[in-house]
Amino acid sequence: MKVLIVGLGSIAKKHIEALRTLQPKCAIYALRSSLKAKIEDGIVNIYDLDELEIEFDFAIISNPTYLHYETIKCIAHKKIPLFIEKPALNSIENANELIELVEQNKVPNYVACNLRFHPCIIFLKEFILERKRKINEVNVYCGSYLPNWRPGIDFRKIYSANANMGGGVHLDLFHEIDYTIWLFGRPNKSKSTLKSGSSLNIDAIDYANYLFEYDTFVANIILNYYRKKDKREIEILFDDETIKIDLIQNLIIDHNGKTLFNAQKFKIQESYLEQLKYFIDFLKNDHKSINSLRDSVDVLKIVLQNE
Repeated sequence: MKVLIVGLGSIAKKHIEALRTLQPKCAIYALRSSLKAKIEDGIVNIYDLDELEIEFDFAIISNPTYLHYETIKCIAHKKIPLFIEKPALNSIENANELIELVEQNKVPNYVACNLRFHPCIIFLKEFILERKRKINEVNVYCGSYLPNWRPGIDFRKIYSANANMGGGVHLDLFHEIDYTIWLFGRPNKSKSTLKSGSSLNIDAIDYANYLFEYDTFVANIILNYYRKKDKREIEILFDDETIKIDLIQNLIIDHNGKTLFNAQKFKIQESYLEQLKYFIDFLKNDHKSINSLRDSVDVLKIVLQNE
C-alpha cells in the first residue's frame, strides 16, 4: 500500500500511527512545500506530484484548513481517493464546484471525524434508536485551554488562533456539530453566536454557541478555547430520565448516578485506528461514504452561517 500525506502536523502523526498499526509495510510519502523540510523516520519526502509515477492508494489531507481547497482540487484531478481531516474547508465559497469536481472524477472520499468512532458516541447512537423515547432537551459542551494544546509552542502563532489560517473554535471543535447532527439529524432551524473577546487575545473565534431546533426539542452546543480544566460532555433530557455522556472519562451515567456504559480503558488514539480501518474497508468494498465531502460541507454551512 502507498499513501500520500499532505501536512505533517500533530493530527497527521495520529493518522500515521494508525496506518502503521494496520499496514506495517505501508509506504508513506509526504508532499512537502520546502526542500528544507525535516525528514521524518520512515517517510519519503516528495516535492512535486506531477513528476511522480507512483499510484497512491489514497491521500490523507491534514495540512492547515485554509489550504484544503487547493489541495483537494489538485488531488481530485489525479483521481486519488481522499481522506480529508475535518473540517474539510474553512469557507463554503466555491465549495459546490469542488464537490462537483470530486464527484465527476468519481474520487472516493471521506471527511475524518474520529469522534464518530468513540465508543460512547457509538453506544449513544444505538441507545437513542432503541429507546425511542421523547427527548426534551440536549446540551453539548466542549471547552479546553488553547495554550495547552501544543506545549512549548506560542499558541498565538498556531493556525487555531488565527482566523486567516482557518482557525477558530467553531472549526477546531467541528466534532461537536458533526456528531450532534449524526445522532439527531439535521435541525429544522439553527442559529449561532460566534465571538472573539476572551483573555486569550486572539483574532480567531474563541467562543461559539449554536442552537438547533428539532420537531420536539432543542439542542444547545457551547464551544470555547479558554476553559482551563477540559470538559467534553453531552446531556440528554428524556421524558423519564436524564443521561450524561463524559467523552473524556468515556462514561455514561443516568440522573441517579447509575453507570449505563463504561469504556474507561479506551484511549482516543483507538478512534483514529477504527476510523482508518473503516476507510480502508470503504475503499476495498466500494461502500457509500458515511461522511462524504458533500455531507460534511452541508454541516459546515451550519457552522459558518453567522461568521
